[in-house]
Amino acid sequence: MKRLLTVVFAGLVASSAWGQAAAPDPARLKLRSANVLVLDAAEDRQIYAKAADEVTPIASVTKLMTAMVTLDAQQALDENLDIDAADFDYLKGSHSRLREGTTLSRREMLRLALMASENRAAASLARHYPGGTSAFVTAMNFKALSLGLKHTHYSDPTGLSPQNVSTASDLAKLVQAAAEYPLIREYTTTPSYMVELDTGRSPGFNNSNALVKNQAWDITLQKTGYIREAGKCVVMLVNIASKPVVIVLLDSMGKYTRIADAQRVKHWLETGEALANAPVRAVRAVKARVTSRAAQRTRGTFPPRLLKTSQKR
Repeated sequence: MKRLLTVVFAGLVASSAWGQAAAPDPARLKLRSANVLVLDAAEDRQIYAKAADEVTPIASVTKLMTAMVTLDAQQALDENLDIDAADFDYLKGSHSRLREGTTLSRREMLRLALMASENRAAASLARHYPGGTSAFVTAMNFKALSLGLKHTHYSDPTGLSPQNVSTASDLAKLVQAAAEYPLIREYTTTPSYMVELDTGRSPGFNNSNALVKNQAWDITLQKTGYIREAGKCVVMLVNIASKPVVIVLLDSMGKYTRIADAQRVKHWLETGEALANAPVRAVRAVKARVTSRAAQRTRGTFPPRLLKTSQKR
């Protein structure tokens, strides 16, 4: 991990107030997410924790491990993979814009799995792994053990299964390990992307985390997740006041809670003060402004909005 921080965060200095003095008072930070860990990644030091060792479903945060196992296998990224009925979500019934018979390169499948949390893309990556999906899931669990994720277990490559579980503490380690992979950093922070299909269609996909389009945030890596059993989740490696910070927010039940909690963490680290709980309409307004700016930048190239699903993010 020390080598990673040297490579990824070279040139960063501890110039923030919380870097020079004692960490902000955790009692001032009021978060609504059930499981939280905020970590000073440069010093591997816990800044704030809330039920951080409680085992809980992690939904599509799973796809960070899916990406690492895919890249570790060193299979050709330009090899074409197909979407098969075996890749469909029969557990939650989530929607996908990748139809049966769609063919994309392994690189494109990986990009969509990480950026847009595409379940069929993640399933296809696992199915085309040597030995198939079962061997892929075994590799995911072996990788977890090798990283010291003692309370993490995977049952599928998408995160749709509530049996994919971890803790906020384990996921902080997972985020730092995933940040060693340049493609994972790039794809998780890509705001939007247009895919050219062999059918002649060119659908546009948007990042599942609106914060990557917010210029106030300097995000190195992120991944969102949602299934009913896990609540809304987000993990991020972000630079705040010139320091790398890991933020893990799990089981956020409100639609905008994970974004609002992330804003609270950022404000607390920058000022040492709590950010008042903004009304839901204010959080919606911020998200709407970000979405509007993104739509203006891509108008005429991408569809105005990506069809949402209730299960894949």
